[in-house]
Amino acid sequence: MRRVEPGPGQESVWDYPRPPRAEAVHRRAVVTHAGTVVADTDDVYRVLETSHPPTYYLPRTAFTEGVLRPAQRRTVCEWKGTARYVDVVVPGAAPLVDVGWWYPEGDVSATFPELADRVALYPAPIDEITLDGERIEPQPGGFYGGWITRDVVGPFKGGPGTWGW
Repeated sequence: MRRVEPGPGQESVWDYPRPPRAEAVHRRAVVTHAGTVVADTDDVYRVLETSHPPTYYLPRTAFTEGVLRPAQRRTVCEWKGTARYVDVVVPGAAPLVDVGWWYPEGDVSATFPELADRVALYPAPIDEITLDGERIEPQPGGFYGGWITRDVVGPFKGGPGTWGW
């Protein structure tokens, strides 16, 4: 693994903190699946963690009514709390099962109160996600929900051989 040196206007995920940090950013996120705008908002937080592209959290209220369906899955993050999962359901498409997660008020840790009632998405199954008009790339591997844009450089955790990083 070799760190990629960031160019002008870029940041290296290897400069991100551990434990992670959440921060508000002024970017517009648009999520589209099966021809339906699932979410469109500029009320965005990102979580930064060493070796990971940012994971973006959007307010639940930014999602089109009826597209988020509660799922049974729950996981625990040592920093953020107990996550509940959601499916994304749009007309004319198969449901995207367990494609997003959120930390309800009361389940989010005191360290990350700004993430309460915000949804993060695994981008790979979704037809398109853009940040400020740029189509994002999913973090490799499917286990993490990072969004790769041209302003972040890796290498990124998630691909083959990176589990022990």
